[in-house]
Amino acid sequence: MRRTLAILGGLVVGAGLSQFPEYAQQYTQRLGGAVDELKIITEDFDKAATEAGLQRDEAIGRFSKTGDGFIAARGESMARTFQRYEQLSATLAEVRGATGWERFTKLPEYLDSEIGARALSDYQPAVPVTLEGFAYAGAGFFLGYAVLSALVGFLMLPFRRRRVRYVERGT
Repeated sequence: MRRTLAILGGLVVGAGLSQFPEYAQQYTQRLGGAVDELKIITEDFDKAATEAGLQRDEAIGRFSKTGDGFIAARGESMARTFQRYEQLSATLAEVRGATGWERFTKLPEYLDSEIGARALSDYQPAVPVTLEGFAYAGAGFFLGYAVLSALVGFLMLPFRRRRVRYVERGT
């Protein structure tokens, strides 16, 4: 029974962990899409600023100098958009350059919660047919097997029969 439960646990954890590379790929695609769209906005703004003879910071500064609260808020919004573009671009470069293990261990650093949540809501499980997918599945199997085997073994301790040793007495 212990071995059966451990194998079952290994299969479940292995199947679950094997999905990480697929999720990472779908997350990377969404991240790339967000960067592409922010790049279009950034380049359009920079082009308009250049045509007006301004640098980006000078153009944003003009928003706050108008005295109009709405326009000033739009300037702050654009500044946040540029900051997000730079942050997501740097993250995308890191994710694309990372190994499978680095993507797993540095997930909290890479993960943008908004993009991650959207990727998860549209996530479609996939059969891992890459070396990375097989590695995660194998690691998950061994981890699940070991943990469940140890847990079942521990829980069964009170129910184990004790071996009684008989000592022969010499006459």
